[in-house]
Order: sequence, then C-alpha cells, then structure tokens
Amino acid sequence: MAQFLNFAFLGLSLGAIYSVLASSLVGIYAATGIINFAQGAIGLYSVYLVATLRTDGTLVLPIGSLSLGSDDNPTSMELAIVLGVVSAVVWALLAHVLVFRPLRHAPVLAQVVASVGLMLFLQALVQLRFDTENLFAQSILPDDTVEIGGAVVNVSDLILAGVAIAIALLMWAYFRLTTFGVATRAGSEDELAARLTGYSPDRLAAIVWAITGAATGLIVVLASFTLGLTVTSYTFYVIPALAVALVGRLTSFGIACTAGLVLGVFQSVIQWLATKSWWPEWAQSGLGDALPFVIVVIALFLLGGRIPSRGSLGEVRMPAVRIPRIRIVPAAAIIAVVVVAIVLTEGTWRYGVVTSVILSLIALSLVLLTGYLGQISLASMAFAGAAGFALSKLTTNWNVPFPFDMLFSALIATGLGILVGVPALRIRGAQLAVVTLAAALAIQNFVFNNPAITKFEGNLIEDPSIFGIDLGVRDGTNLVTLRFALMVLVVVAIATLVVLRFMGGSTGRAFLAVRSNERAAASVGINVAATKLLGFALSAFLAGIGGCLIGYSRGQLSAGSFTVMIGLTLLAMTYVGGITSFAGAVIAGIIGPLGIGYVFLNQTLSLGEYYELIAAGSLLLMAITNPVGVAGAISEIYEKLRPARRRPPSEPEAPGAAQTTQAGAHV
Repeated sequence: MAQFLNFAFLGLSLGAIYSVLASSLVGIYAATGIINFAQGAIGLYSVYLVATLRTDGTLVLPIGSLSLGSDDNPTSMELAIVLGVVSAVVWALLAHVLVFRPLRHAPVLAQVVASVGLMLFLQALVQLRFDTENLFAQSILPDDTVEIGGAVVNVSDLILAGVAIAIALLMWAYFRLTTFGVATRAGSEDELAARLTGYSPDRLAAIVWAITGAATGLIVVLASFTLGLTVTSYTFYVIPALAVALVGRLTSFGIACTAGLVLGVFQSVIQWLATKSWWPEWAQSGLGDALPFVIVVIALFLLGGRIPSRGSLGEVRMPAVRIPRIRIVPAAAIIAVVVVAIVLTEGTWRYGVVTSVILSLIALSLVLLTGYLGQISLASMAFAGAAGFALSKLTTNWNVPFPFDMLFSALIATGLGILVGVPALRIRGAQLAVVTLAAALAIQNFVFNNPAITKFEGNLIEDPSIFGIDLGVRDGTNLVTLRFALMVLVVVAIATLVVLRFMGGSTGRAFLAVRSNERAAASVGINVAATKLLGFALSAFLAGIGGCLIGYSRGQLSAGSFTVMIGLTLLAMTYVGGITSFAGAVIAGIIGPLGIGYVFLNQTLSLGEYYELIAAGSLLLMAITNPVGVAGAISEIYEKLRPARRRPPSEPEAPGAAQTTQAGAHV
C-alpha cells in the first residue's frame, strides 16, 4: 500500500501541469471560443528561458540575447522565475493579437491549423534558440519529504498540486466575481450585447490570454525540476489537458483541475503496475499515454452535444472547393515532368523527388478528408505508420508478395481510420481535431514505440519485386534506383487518378454536401454517417499506401519515421499549398518534410535547420491572410487575368461550400 501511495503522490506534479493547462484552455475557450493547441508550447519557452538564466545568466530572446549574469554568477532564482512567467505572458498576448484575433471570424479549420502552426513555431524556435541537449532545470521548490499513510511524499509535489488548485480557484473567481470576468462570460454568449454595453471582447480576451499565459509559465517552471526538460513533452502536455478540459465541458475550472490531478495520479500508478511480473508485456509501454485518447472519446461522446459554442458576429467563409476533372494532357504533362526529374537526378536529390511524390499522396488524403469532407484530422501520419509497420510484418514473417503486401497493409490502416473516424459521427470541428490528435499521439506511444508490438526482427521490410523484376530502393551505393522511383510514381499516379475520379463523381459531391450542411445533405437522401466513415476509410487507405512506400524507401522502419510532429508539419504544408485542391497536395509534397523543397533548402541554401520554423511561420501567415493556400491564390490570379470573353462558365460548387454560418461550419 505504501508503494502504491508513493507513486500516486508522484503523479501530482504531472497532474498539476495538466490541471493548469486545462484551466487555461477553459478560460481561453470562454473568452474566444478557440481551443488552443499551443498552450503547452507557450510554457515550453518559459522552461528553457529559466534554465538558461540559471545556468549562465543569458536572457535568450527570439532574436538576439542579453547577458544578465555569467557561469559563476547566474541570474537569481526569483528574477529568473519572473522573467519566465513574463515571457509566457508575452507569447500569449502575441498569439492573441497576431494570430487568433484576426481569425476570430475565420472557419474552425483556419483556427485549428493556426493553433497547430503556433505550436510548431514555438517548438522549432526553442530548438533553434536554446541548447536543448545540455540544459537542465534546477530545483526551485523545497526538497523536503513528509510521511502520509506510510508513504514518503515529496513536499514539492504537494506544493505543485496546491498551486494548481489555487490557480483554478483564482480563474473561477475572476470569471464569476469580477466585472471584467462576468463581461467576458456574457460576451461568449452574445458578443453584440457585450459591445453594446461598452466592453471590447478583444480587450477582455487579451486579459484572459495574459492570465492563462502567466499561469502556464508559472506551473511549468515550478515543475520543470521534477519532470525534467524535454521539448516534445511540454508541447504535448496539452493533449491530456484537453482531455480533462473536455470532461469539464470546457466550462468548469473545478472539474478540469480535479480531473487533471486524477489523470496524473492514474498515469503514475499505471507506471508502477507495469513493473509487476503479472502485468501483460504489451501494456508495459505507452498505455498511460493512450488514456487521454480514451478520455477524450468518452467525454465527447457523452458531452459533445452539450459543449457550448461561442456566439459571434457575422458569417464564416470557408475556402471554396471546385470539383476536379481529370484531363489527359495536364495529367500526362505532370507525370512527364516527374519522370524527367527522376531521370536527371541521383542520390539525395532523387530521394527528395521520390519523397515528394509519396508525401503528395498522403497530403491528398488530407485534402480528401479535411478539405473536401470537412472532417479535421491530425492523424494522417499515424495511419501511414500503421500500414508501414504492418508491411514489415507481412513481408518478413509471412512473405506476402508485392503488391498484395502493400494493399493488405493499407487495408489495416483503413480499419484504423474507420475506428478513429467513429467519433466524427457525433462531433466535428475543433473537437474532432482534439480526438484525432489524441489518437495520433496514443498510436505513436502505445503502438509505434512499444517494443512488444512493433519490434519484430528490427522492423525490416523486404524489397518489392514483380515478375522477377527487383524494385528495391538501393543497389550498392545507389541511394535510390531508377526502377524503385518509377514504381513509386506509378503507384501514386494510379491511386491519385482513382481518388480524383471519386472526388469528381457522386461520392465527391456527397462529401461536399456533408461539408456544407449535414442536415441538408441528409434531407436529400445522403447517408451522412456512411459518408463520413467512407471519407475516413479512403483517407486512411491513401495514407496507408504512402506509409508503405515510405517503408520501402527506408528498408527498415522506426517510430521516428511517423511521428506526430511530422504529421502536423505535413498538415501545415498541405494547408499552405491549398487544403481544398489536388494542386495543394502536389505543392505540399514538394515542400514537405525531406521532400525536394527541403533538399533544396538544406543542400543549396544550408537552411535545413530552419525548415520547421519556416514551415510553421508559412502556415501561420497563410492561415491568417490566405486560407485558400498557394494553389487557390494562383487559381484566383489566373481567373482574373484571363479575358472575360474566353472564360468558360464556372464549375458548380456544393451549396454553401464557399460560405456558411458558424453554426453550420464543419471546417
């Protein structure tokens, strides 16, 4: 019993972070109606800023730095904490003023991708500006212990839990007992009424952003010594925080705080149970990380219909979608250009071309599901990874020949996609984004990083061959063979043409109808539930084919090939390219991770280390200024430049595809 209590109390420090982040998410949602996926990343900068100040007295700024001490005389702990909290407040206010205020009347998709872009931007900035490999957090809280029920408990863990509870109480008091807080709550229900009474919703929201930024910065700085410094951990603490915030319907600070502490304790207890001899081997790694996904799904299924939406002014415009038509000459020209690029390149450059071709297929899965059907998914790379690891099993253990191994693996990804898509039958918009991101993180930690599930024979993948022709990726020192590159092009071309045919036919029109208005679609005989699941199935199948091709190109897989961050970066590039068009998928493939654009940035300009920062910055800029992406902007310019007399009648769009009210917006 004492050992159980030891681990339970150890979970309070992690639970305190969940609680404060969840309380912050509740406050921001009440003030703006936005679910901020970047809340953990806001605190990330504070953690490393304080660690650097306490190491050598350097105040690291986004550009440049100031010396406030030295190795022998670092910044005092009190000043370092204050500067860390202030930095979180500054980042929170910048997020409000530069990112989310311009998007207050934007579609949910733009708000979600901007939030994800901010998360990617802050994480990339921290990795560039700080020595993340060698920095260590120093102790701030007392290192004393007390005995409770026979268990030795760290006083620091109790203090962190107390701070989390105090912050939740202060936020509750602000929203319930202060004039500004009550006005913020009123504005969330009727923005026009708040304006007529003389309150500015923007200024009220700025106050909340500052409060939540300070709370986030304070708790992560205090807990950093206990939890250590890891870039991705602080970034993704927002997922369990979102889970417990949703348990409180994004309205209750008390429930969010309590659920956060309980979740932290429960995860710690699971770690203790995993050390027992009777605990199953498959559950010894990543099970605690899968809990937030389960909590999110259950909470949204039970409460999704009762989570309040924010009242606002005006209407929301969604990016228009044109029904694609397959034209022989342009299609042949694109394929010819890729063939020439493959033939004329070699080594790293050819590898970049092949990777771009593969990424364009995965990006097309996002265009299909998010741009066409209106279901926001952040789990595309999880589907790709599931197929990739299945391919390893099929080729090395069961000797399934090509291309059946790839098809069976993609079908496994399809089943996973349908499973993840089931919550879409009940929820949509930002809430669905929470589910899919939680699912992606759970799959990464519980499946891809679980030795009991994925570590079979080193995750090797046999080279494909057909009719006795070796299609393997390597031949001696040749990094990418011509045969393999052409095989990838053929597979991607076939899959793309089939999907475009779907998108241009009755299936695509059903997708657009569901995207525009689910009730209207149902009224004309469209099975909305079946259409949504079909969209998730097709998207996962495409991503699965892409994952298999990535597996073939590697020859041996690791979890690092399909991380959540890579998936989010690809989503960013797809949005930059144009989330509603095939051309956007092509652009995303070109500029995607390890694609030909990355190779050019790295090899020619020597700017590879800035890739993630550039990608995230481009996403933020595009989400705010041009939601139709590069492809949409080029199309609009082309239409304006064409002589009016030569313009054919515009192709039809689904009713409401370009414009809909916020209440009916699914993207």
